[in-house]
Amino acid sequence: MVTTRHIRRKNRKVPILEKIMALLALVNFTLVLFNISYITFRDFYFDYVPSLTKIYDPIKGIRPNRDTEKYLNSFTELKTKISTGFDSLEVKKQLEELQELSIDMINQNPFAVANKSGSLEKIKNRIRDKIPNPEDSAKGSFTTFWSAEYLIANGWNKESEWFEKEIQPLIVKNYYRGIGESGGLTDYFGIIDFPFIIIFGLEFLGRTFLISRRYPSVSWQEAMLWRWYDIFLLLPFLQLSRIIPVTIRLNNAQIIDLETIRAQASRGFLASIAQELTEVVIIQIINQLQKDVASGELAKRIFSSQQRTYIDLNNINEIEAITNKLVEITVCKVIPEIKSEIEALIRYNVEKIIEELPAFQTLQQIPGVENLAKQLSERLVKELSNIVTEGPQNAYETVKVAMADPEGTKLSEELVQHFSKELSQELQQENTLDELQSLISAFLEEVKINYVMGMSEEDVEKILEETRQLQLKANKSN
Repeated sequence: MVTTRHIRRKNRKVPILEKIMALLALVNFTLVLFNISYITFRDFYFDYVPSLTKIYDPIKGIRPNRDTEKYLNSFTELKTKISTGFDSLEVKKQLEELQELSIDMINQNPFAVANKSGSLEKIKNRIRDKIPNPEDSAKGSFTTFWSAEYLIANGWNKESEWFEKEIQPLIVKNYYRGIGESGGLTDYFGIIDFPFIIIFGLEFLGRTFLISRRYPSVSWQEAMLWRWYDIFLLLPFLQLSRIIPVTIRLNNAQIIDLETIRAQASRGFLASIAQELTEVVIIQIINQLQKDVASGELAKRIFSSQQRTYIDLNNINEIEAITNKLVEITVCKVIPEIKSEIEALIRYNVEKIIEELPAFQTLQQIPGVENLAKQLSERLVKELSNIVTEGPQNAYETVKVAMADPEGTKLSEELVQHFSKELSQELQQENTLDELQSLISAFLEEVKINYVMGMSEEDVEKILEETRQLQLKANKSN
């Protein structure tokens, strides 16, 4: 949806500094998202971008867990000593150590510190599936696995490869994360974030100062409130709220275009409330009119206004002009169009009256005179019809000609004033006023039921679409 605001936006030149600062805000927010999600996706980074974990683990205060690291070191020592044979004392001690470390790992659960207890459950399930036992005990399975008899029977190379593939990756991803002085988990992201805060802070002060200088009526503090959304870039907490200034800056720098989304969102919002709002407003107006009509307040205001001085804004008596237009339409347009119907009605009534006259019935019985009677009645009908249809039109044209001179204008004004006075007096008659008030109140009630309550959301959508088409036409004309 193209709007005038959208056109002005396209024509505005964006300073290069504004684009740079918008991109810098985007970089900062990207780092914020990466820092917040790092722990969640660390296993993925560990598998596919191991160099990244080596760099960023210290930022999050992550270091190897001593218990699981000791377990893996013991396995590495076993691999270096296994060449001496399973009968050597060193190999037997190493196997016993791995059996003890396996039992300690299950009992103490060193994975809980990193919230990775699920990894321990996977290890236990895999070792039980590998070496079943009657007690279905992971400890018993590990004790069997790290025994010389089992490794000799099943082959050291085969079993060590299985361990490195199925168990070691789960253990090596475990870690320990320290507690900071504030009581929360260690996180040194502030070291990365602080330079951004300094840059945005200086820019905020400079930009708001320039705004206060450009607009003398705006103080520096008011200018800061003007750029309220930039404050989120200066807060070391509520970091996700930085999406607000980042989005606004990218839109203002024309790096992204949110105008269409904004216009469509406002359109949907208007469509959702316009129907109810319109109904409420119109119903309130109609209810007030009904109340004024029923109480007679409306009649008092109308008739009493004739006694007050009227304030004319355009030197035109609108009521007189409307009355003249209605009379012109009625006399010159409507009545001539229904002349045949008027003539038929007059003919029916004239013929009925004449036929009931004794003299007419006598004339009908005289030879040669009956046609004359019919011609007289037809002539009478024509004359009456012309009087009804052409008479008012000729009279109106005469009045119109008379209004061309001052005397005629004066006479017509006196006619309208006298007519208005007489009409007002007649309308104020108790029976007439009560009847009119009842009719008007009933009409307003019908309007509420048939129109206002009948409005639908589709009607509002049509109105909004018409508004949109008008905006498009206006934009094309510009």
